Amino acid sequence: MMKRFKDYSPDQQLLLPPNLNDWLEEGHLAYFIRDVVGELDLSAIYADYECDRGGQPAYDPQMMASLVLYGYCVGVASSRKIERATYEQVPFRVLSADQHPDHDTICAFRRRHLEALSELFVQVLQLCQKAGLVKLGHVALDGTKVGANASKHKAMSYGRMKQEIGRLEEEVEQLLAQAEAVDSEEDARYGRGNRGDELPEELRYRQQRLARIRQAKAALEAQARQQQDEEDEDGDEPAPEPDDGAQRNFTDLDSRIMRDSATKSFQQSYNCQAAVDDKTQVVVAAAVTQQANDKQQIEPMTQQMQQNTGKLPQEVSADAGYFSEDNVEYLSKNGIDPYIATRQRKHNDRSTPPPRGRIRQEATIKERMARKLRTKAGQAVYDKRRQTVEPVFGQIKEARGFRRFLLRGVEAVSAEWRLICLGHNLLKLFRSGAMAAVR
Repeated sequence: MMKRFKDYSPDQQLLLPPNLNDWLEEGHLAYFIRDVVGELDLSAIYADYECDRGGQPAYDPQMMASLVLYGYCVGVASSRKIERATYEQVPFRVLSADQHPDHDTICAFRRRHLEALSELFVQVLQLCQKAGLVKLGHVALDGTKVGANASKHKAMSYGRMKQEIGRLEEEVEQLLAQAEAVDSEEDARYGRGNRGDELPEELRYRQQRLARIRQAKAALEAQARQQQDEEDEDGDEPAPEPDDGAQRNFTDLDSRIMRDSATKSFQQSYNCQAAVDDKTQVVVAAAVTQQANDKQQIEPMTQQMQQNTGKLPQEVSADAGYFSEDNVEYLSKNGIDPYIATRQRKHNDRSTPPPRGRIRQEATIKERMARKLRTKAGQAVYDKRRQTVEPVFGQIKEARGFRRFLLRGVEAVSAEWRLICLGHNLLKLFRSGAMAAVR
């Protein structure tokens, strides 16, 4: 007996034009992103096209922004992958209305409007606030190392730069002398002005490498001068020479060698900061620093929280990397209850019993903070840090696979990090189902 199957005719033409809104189930993330982008203020991006004249018309910024933001939400940030997805993945085809901008166009759009796109972070955060996802009762602050778009093997120390500059200058001199001798001989043989006087390949290579090393050396010296200016208000002291061990990377001058605490390895990286509200793990402030140490980040991150949300949190928790007496005083003076570890703590560290009795009056700020975190109430508040901010980094790095920046330079990387955190907040808003309350 022949089994019956449903009709399968892959070459059958559609009798009615397809409706893109029927391609995905109702309530899909792609439809949500399209709706949210439709409500965001993209006037800064549109205004950038007002002076464009002639040529092919540009793709609609609303469509391009939707593709980029959806890509960051689902871990598809590469422009080439986004281009391919507009052919192969239904959500991207729906967002692009079945148009297919090539990867150069997508990359150029992101670079051209990077700052405007990153500023959408605040608009989406405000939507989260309106939806009741941000309470600012407790905010956890932490940093994570994200790889730079550069290899640590393309870095060189200041001491090595001085040696290389001398060696390359000598080689360039020798090659120029050789080239001049060859030119004179060929001029005598073929006549002046005839071909054959191009720079040798090895000379061009050495000149380019010498220029890159000089640029990196100058950057290290400028950094040393800046540090000296910050420490010496009168400017009397001469600028010190950078330490011979100080390094710069030739691919991304702004990146630094940093130790990743998760892998215990040293990589060319940036230190990415995030302040996360404990209500629903929404990121309320995001920044990138070139400093591996976190101590200097309390004040700027607190100021950014206030700027982004209009108010300050009631409590802030952070690990020992953020502790300093100045930081504790700064938070307290601004009406924020600080919970900052005074030493590195292992998970589930409960080796010291909770203190009893009053603390002595002459106790230092550090001693008072250490005692505060040893109390049952202090431990309970500080434990919010681990369950608030660490899952956010896990979702960004593991779930969405973002472990390395696409862009280079601290300004571009800072904007890209805000885009990544923007994508995280969009997912929180989508999964909460609270968007309807915002409208």
